[in-house]
Amino acid sequence: MKIVRLIKIVGIGLLALLLLLVGTLYALFDGEKIKSELSRVVMEKTQRRLDISGPVALSLWPDVGVRLGHTSLSEHAGTQEFLAFDSARVSVAVLPLLSKQVAVNGLELDGLKATVVTRKDGTRSIDDLTGGPAKKAGADESAATPLQIDISHVRVTNARLTWRDEKSGSTKTLSDLAFSSGRVVADSGRKTLAVDALKLAMQGQSGTDKFTLKLDAPKLALSPEQARGDALTLSATLAGTGRKLDAQVALSGISGALDKLEIAKFDLGVDMTHGETQIKVRLTSPVAVNLTAQTLALEKLAGGLDLTHPALPMKQLKLPLAGSARVDLLQQTAQVALGTQFDESKIVSRVDLAKFSPLKLKFDLAVDRLDVDRYFPPRPASASKARGGAAGAPGGEAPLDFSALKTLDLTGAVRIGALQVNHLKFADLNARLTAAGGRLDVAPLSAKLYQGAMNGSLMLNANGNAMALRQTLSGISIAPLLKDLADKDILEGRGNVALDISGHGATPTALKKSLAGSASLSLKDGAIKGINLAQSLRDIKAKLGARKDVAQQARATEKTDFSELAASFRVTGGVAHNDDLTMKSPFLRLGGAGDIDIGNGRIDYLARASVVSTSAGQEGKELAQLKGVTVPVRLSGPFENISWKIEFGSVVADAVKEKVQAKVDEKKQEIQQKAGDKLKDKLKGLFGK
Repeated sequence: MKIVRLIKIVGIGLLALLLLLVGTLYALFDGEKIKSELSRVVMEKTQRRLDISGPVALSLWPDVGVRLGHTSLSEHAGTQEFLAFDSARVSVAVLPLLSKQVAVNGLELDGLKATVVTRKDGTRSIDDLTGGPAKKAGADESAATPLQIDISHVRVTNARLTWRDEKSGSTKTLSDLAFSSGRVVADSGRKTLAVDALKLAMQGQSGTDKFTLKLDAPKLALSPEQARGDALTLSATLAGTGRKLDAQVALSGISGALDKLEIAKFDLGVDMTHGETQIKVRLTSPVAVNLTAQTLALEKLAGGLDLTHPALPMKQLKLPLAGSARVDLLQQTAQVALGTQFDESKIVSRVDLAKFSPLKLKFDLAVDRLDVDRYFPPRPASASKARGGAAGAPGGEAPLDFSALKTLDLTGAVRIGALQVNHLKFADLNARLTAAGGRLDVAPLSAKLYQGAMNGSLMLNANGNAMALRQTLSGISIAPLLKDLADKDILEGRGNVALDISGHGATPTALKKSLAGSASLSLKDGAIKGINLAQSLRDIKAKLGARKDVAQQARATEKTDFSELAASFRVTGGVAHNDDLTMKSPFLRLGGAGDIDIGNGRIDYLARASVVSTSAGQEGKELAQLKGVTVPVRLSGPFENISWKIEFGSVVADAVKEKVQAKVDEKKQEIQQKAGDKLKDKLKGLFGK
């Protein structure tokens, strides 16, 4: 019984002491004094104005603390608002409070809003808080007071952070931010940081895409002498119309020191879905980090990329990856080297980022051989026909979009030993790319192809959706090139082709209809496919009595051989006009003029064939009867179905004219002969001889 009474007495005493303590706290608590003291300390330490417009009240649950109403903090040495919050609860240590001193023990914030500004000179509005170059030139750096933090816990809810770049005019915002941690101990002077139970979560929306971000670090301690920590994980999701991305980064085995932090394993996993396409990326590497210099290196990157799509011939493509990466956050530079090998292709790439924002990079890509067509579904028959033919209805066309060029600032080189793309085959391809201000220039653009070589340039410009192509093809075999490029078998021979064309347009058809420039063609020892002019001319004798033109479709089995063929074109409004065609063969000469309508996929061309010499034999005799006669041959129709016809009416008219002229000449000679004979007889009679 005595023990029970003793416990009661002790309990009553403790309760009385607690009540006395509470009363003392309330008696000593001075909200206005705390406001004034906090404002003074903040101004003294940071040169920023702290304005607590809401009430300051004492809170005893769940621990002793101070509740603040709406509060704002100004920019460094200015009046513009840097951050503000709707309410806060600051837990304080009791004993310092009894001595009228405030020592923060915990911090809870709700409705935090902060804006970080990157000025035009590159400085940031938080440089004075992070040790950056916020002080004016000549300022006494020894006067800087190290920032010391020792807080048992931090809770931040409903936060909103904004980044504004005055140079680029861009603004980025993160909302619905939540942050919590256990004890946080930091000393900027000693460069130490220790955090327990760190958790970060945020979500937001960009356009129609929603994203989330989560960070979990159970324990992390960093100092110049030692670094240690439990596994750290960072996960992110992005979801939008027809696409979804899940990414996770895990860091484990953290050790070393502040200037030489070592992470035994960096593990990156990305799962992305876009329509029917699925992409998975896995990368691992040890990591070396220098937090003082703000650099990191991943020297042994290894992993792979898996691409799945039902339209792929092999359904799934697996790419092993190996390489390295180095990042310098202070200098805003990075270097990444990656290589892969799959099927018969070996690819080595290097990317150098000279600046993060705005992005500026250099790259180098080397590939021994690559068949791009192998990894894309075969083209439908209808698409194959349309590839070089009439344009489809503009309303059904996908628009040309070069807008991605507007954000590019890059230079790079591409070298490919053997390449097949869209059925075209290249060897020793060499291209140098430069992009800036919305314009991409590929110059030089050279390669070996179809027993010859090409050399020139290509330009794309997002400002007006413009393009320009300048190419000289030397010594090429034209037949396989046309077959692979446009699925056409209309010309044989080997020689040179020159192109200098440009255009602009919102769709492929609009672009083709705007083409302007020039082109030329010079071939030897070839043939025009689809028509046998020599045979057709032999048939003319039997058809000279006809008064109607006879149209025929081009036939793949027929061709007109030539020893030389040359032509030049002036291109205007998507129409290539030619008026200087020359073609030579042992028997024929061919000239002509007409238009090739690239925009509408049609041809209207009038060629003129004439016999210049014949061979022995019956066929030669048949051509000999037409020697000197010019035969018009008109080619017309869509590219997919070109037809030709010999305009016999013109041939007959010309033949009749020639016969009439021959009769007249013959009669004139006869009259002249008779007149001469009569004159001779008269002269004989006159002179008696």
